[in-house]
Amino acid sequence: MKGSATNVHKKKILILCDIFPPAFAPRMGYLCKYLQDSEWEPIVVTETVPGNMFAFLTGECKATFITFYQTNGTWSSKLNWMKTFIADLLFDYKNRVMIKTAEKFIKENSFELILCSTYRTYPLPAALKLSQKYHLPLIVDNRDIIEQYPKEEFIGHQLPHLFGLEKVFASFFRWKLLKNRNKVLRVANCITTVSPWHVECLKRYNPNVQLIYNGFAPELFYPKHIPSQQFRITFTGRLVSLAMGNPGMLFSAIQKLADDKIFTPKECRVDWYTDESTEKIIRQEAAKFISVNDFQNYHRFLPANEIPDILHQSSVLLIMCNKSSGTRMKGIMGTKFFESLGVEKPILCVQSDEDCLEATIKETQAGVAARTEQDVYDFLLETYSQWKEQGFTSVSVRKNVINKYSRKEQAKQFIQLFNTFAKNNG
Repeated sequence: MKGSATNVHKKKILILCDIFPPAFAPRMGYLCKYLQDSEWEPIVVTETVPGNMFAFLTGECKATFITFYQTNGTWSSKLNWMKTFIADLLFDYKNRVMIKTAEKFIKENSFELILCSTYRTYPLPAALKLSQKYHLPLIVDNRDIIEQYPKEEFIGHQLPHLFGLEKVFASFFRWKLLKNRNKVLRVANCITTVSPWHVECLKRYNPNVQLIYNGFAPELFYPKHIPSQQFRITFTGRLVSLAMGNPGMLFSAIQKLADDKIFTPKECRVDWYTDESTEKIIRQEAAKFISVNDFQNYHRFLPANEIPDILHQSSVLLIMCNKSSGTRMKGIMGTKFFESLGVEKPILCVQSDEDCLEATIKETQAGVAARTEQDVYDFLLETYSQWKEQGFTSVSVRKNVINKYSRKEQAKQFIQLFNTFAKNNG
C-alpha cells in the first residue's frame, strides 16, 4: 500500500462499495488515490467483480474483496450467481457477509466514519447497521440511482425467462431495492451524488444532499494536439439500450455528408471502443442507412489509462445520450464525458438530454448537444473543416469551469465532508 509509512497518524475511514478497481468504480478508486496526500486513510471492503479497466488504480489503499461466485461463463458459475441472487433477495445474504467482513476491520481500527458508495442499493443496509452498531457517522455516495434508468435497465444482468412474469418480478425487485435504499438515505448524515438532477431527486429523502460531480484525472486527461491522417469520430464506452442513447442522428448526418461528397470512408472514420452487446446495437442501427456501415471501425474495450492516447488522436469525441424523460434515461453525466472535457477536443452529444448534460456543454463551450440532425451535420462539417486546415481539432473551453470537474478537486470536496462529519470532529 502506497504511503503506509505515514498512515500511522492518519484518520481512518471505512469505505464500503459495490464495485472497486480493478473492475470499475473510478470515482472511489481515484478518491482513494488522492486521499494518500491527505490526513485520511481509507480501508475498503467491496465485492469481487470481473474486469481490469482500472488496474492502474489498485494498490492505492488497503482493499478487501468478497467473492460470492465465480464468473467464468460456465453453467455452474451461472447457477452460483442465481443462488446468490435468490439468497440475497430473500435473506439479504450479501449485506450479511459484508457486515461480517467489515467488522473485522472495525475491531482492529479506530474509524472516524463510514462512506458507502453504490449505484443501486447494496451495500447500503450493511453500512447502516455498522454505522448504528458502532456509532459511526454515515455518508452515502449515490453514483447512480434506479430512478435514472428507463424500464429494467437498472438490473445489471439479463433476467431469465419467468413464464412471462419478468416485468412483474422487475417491478417487485425495483420496489424492494428502493425501499431498502430509502430507509438508509433518510438517516444518513449526508448524501453525495453526481448531477443536479440526482440532487433534486434524492432531496425527497434527506435534505442534506451534496453535489460532487464525476470527473477526469488531470494527470491522464489533458490537451495534446496530435495530427491525424483521418478525421475520426470516437466513442469509448457502452450502450445498454437505445433508450439510453440513440446514434440515429449521427448516422443520418454522416449519410448526408457522404451524399454531399464531403465525407468518404477512406478519409472519415467512426471508431467504437466498446463491448459486444453495444457493437450489436450499433451495427443494427447503422445497417438502416445505405453506406454508413462503410465508415465504422469496432475495437475492444481499452484499459482506462490507454484511453487518453485514443482521445488525443481523435477529431470529435462522441457522447451517446437521449432526451431526459419519464421513459428514458435521466440525469446521467458519465465519466467518459468529463474525460472528453479534460482533453479539450470537440464534443458531440447525440442526442441532447435537454437537461444537465446540455447545460454543462454550453457552460464549458466544449461542443454541441445536438437536438436535430442539422445540428450534427453542421457541427461535423465545422470540425471537419478545422481538421482539413490544421490536421487536428481542438476547442477553446472555459478552463475555469472545467477545473471543477477534476477528480483532485472532487477529492477535496469529499475531504471537507469527512472533516465535517468525523466522529471526533471538534
